[in-house]
Amino acid sequence: MKYGKRLAGTAITASALLGTALATIPAATAAPAAPATAEASFRGTAPSCVKRDVIKHRKYVKVTNRCGRAMHLKVVIDWGNDSPCLTYQPNEQWEWNWGRGSYGKVVTC
Repeated sequence: MKYGKRLAGTAITASALLGTALATIPAATAAPAAPATAEASFRGTAPSCVKRDVIKHRKYVKVTNRCGRAMHLKVVIDWGNDSPCLTYQPNEQWEWNWGRGSYGKVVTC
């Protein structure tokens, strides 16, 4: 009988400590926003001034920079190897072939 009372007392003490600990934990806060730099704002899918000529069954894409500035671009291949991140000057083009996977998109990097 002593064992049962000791176990019950320990459970009550543990519950009280847990409640106190939970009450002292600060509330969750939102993660800080990403820095608003020019570089961070250009990451993501490439803008429409970047022309993509894709022939999926030949696993081929030609990327042309028609923007008025240099662009850092990369071809994303779903379930395959992406192209390296390359710098394209205005009106410069580049071709990429892949073996495994399918064309995903062109992104800035």
